[in-house]
Amino acid sequence: MSLPKTFLWGGATAANQSEGGYNLDNRGLANVDLLPLGDDRRPVVMGEQKMFDLDDKHFYPALNAIDMYHHYKEDIKLFAEMGFSVYRMSIAWTRIFPNGDEDKPNEAGLKFYENVFKECKKYGIEPLVTISHFDTPMHLVKEMGSWRDRRMIDYYLNFCRVLFTRYKGLVKYWLTFNEINMIFHAPFMGAGLYVGDLDEREKKQVLYQSAHNELVASAKATKMAHKIDRNNQIGCMVAAGKYYPYSCDPKDVYAAITSDREDYFFSDIQAGGKYPKYVLDMFERENLHIDMHEDDLKLLANNTVDFVSFSYYMSRVATANKKVAQMTTGNIFDSVKNPYLKEQSEWGWQIDPLGLRITMIDLYDRYHKPLFIVENGLGAVDKPDKNGKVYDDYRIKYLASHIQAMKDAVEYDGIELLGYTSWGCIDLISAGSGEMKKRYGFIYVDRDNQGNGTLKRSKKKSFNWYKRVIATNGENLDLNVEY
Repeated sequence: MSLPKTFLWGGATAANQSEGGYNLDNRGLANVDLLPLGDDRRPVVMGEQKMFDLDDKHFYPALNAIDMYHHYKEDIKLFAEMGFSVYRMSIAWTRIFPNGDEDKPNEAGLKFYENVFKECKKYGIEPLVTISHFDTPMHLVKEMGSWRDRRMIDYYLNFCRVLFTRYKGLVKYWLTFNEINMIFHAPFMGAGLYVGDLDEREKKQVLYQSAHNELVASAKATKMAHKIDRNNQIGCMVAAGKYYPYSCDPKDVYAAITSDREDYFFSDIQAGGKYPKYVLDMFERENLHIDMHEDDLKLLANNTVDFVSFSYYMSRVATANKKVAQMTTGNIFDSVKNPYLKEQSEWGWQIDPLGLRITMIDLYDRYHKPLFIVENGLGAVDKPDKNGKVYDDYRIKYLASHIQAMKDAVEYDGIELLGYTSWGCIDLISAGSGEMKKRYGFIYVDRDNQGNGTLKRSKKKSFNWYKRVIATNGENLDLNVEY
């Protein structure tokens, strides 16, 4: 068996894409609540268009999502039926601190998550909790411009202290920030940053200052977590996917290396413990003045994460000559289309299972720390038949090929891997597009893009397939399964 018996199998969701209940039990508004469906979504996500309040002109899918707030017991029971040993989820910051800067937490919010964790434990499921899955309280966005202000560190740590203390013994696996490198690619969605009124140099200054503040917050949270409970395991989380050079032209190879460096900048610090010299040199060369306190670098060096987690959906391609290459569509990350990959999702994401193995090797050789795949999956339009069944063989094929690549990386490439959580184990709204029809789950949820539907849950064909995969610890990846 290529995977250890302790291997953690499960699925992943995010509060802002699944939970709903935005106006219940004193919850406050967060940046991710204000991402509308439609043409205005991408400019808001990218921090180019200002949208700081709800209005009557837009539909905001995160406000109600799939209402896990009221369905979590039903959903966790289905996860348990599949055999999950881990469930990755996130906590909505504004459910605990509605404005983000209160002295005392919201007890109703704390109790809700306590109930969720206890429900997981009832079935032997280990929670893997993302502390900030893009959530930033809108009060802090309006008052101080979000993470560009260093005071955010203290508010975040107050949030962390409450979580680590309240859920000691219930949660031991934590991720400080989801896809922390997304701050460069989608500033408002990733960190509540509006940068639409800045020129390129000013934008770069704000993004790197905000990144530094998040990195210091992550290191301090790691230190705090270990002090409160020695059993806590803290991970960083990056949106990964190896950049290939478009050709063997040295200029293309260099373009791929520099693209990788930009994304690995965060994990280089969280896992490696220090700023890469090329980044410090860039600050000096481009006259960027990052506010670093005297003990920041020492703090980063002494409080690295225990493991490196990442999302993988597709590899990427870089070139120095944009005129000769076609770009992919439908993804926040810019990438040249890979002419060697023939299959792609309905959203233009090229399918590359070997790229997962290559990415795992790249990360493990770079950091020499255990890895955890916490997002991987296929977004597709699932259409129930007349009996309400979803025959998602395309999803089974995608996941089987990626899990096989994952196993090969462990067995043949010597990668230490803690677990695998498929993204969107139950249908939820898409972070990038806000659509409900872009489904990832093993469980179908009756809801459309405009929020219509019964919210009834039903099993897809992939549900039975993944159940068998888990039962055999990944050994049986046969595409055929009874349904």
